[in-house]
Amino acid sequence: MILLDTNVISETFRPHPEPKVAKWLSSVPIEDLFVSSITTAELLYGMAILPDGRRKLELANVIERFLTEKIVNPIQSFDAHDASAYARISAHRHRIGRVVRELDAQIAAIAQTRSLTIATRNVSDFEDCGVEIINPWEA
Repeated sequence: MILLDTNVISETFRPHPEPKVAKWLSSVPIEDLFVSSITTAELLYGMAILPDGRRKLELANVIERFLTEKIVNPIQSFDAHDASAYARISAHRHRIGRVVRELDAQIAAIAQTRSLTIATRNVSDFEDCGVEIINPWEA
């Protein structure tokens, strides 16, 4: 089961997505794909900072369609169990001198508590977080 990072989803919104990513994504059963509330927030933020206009409306529609048509599982929200995992992950990365962004630590915590593999292009963001990682650009 796979937790999609923001960059994987964003890649599908591009006019010409990387073929390796598109192929990988189409090879994963839809019921094995998950999205976190953190990734959802990042996607919506990226759309919200665009100036009002056609591009912003198009992106809002694309995000909505992706989350309702490509993802059949509920959005995985950050909860109290994840907060404990987040603290452990962030502290571990701090101790080894590899500070992790808060949002990435939250995504890693959600993946860890649910035994999900993170799909991301930014592998180093999630290394040493106690989660499995797959890079669709290299899969």
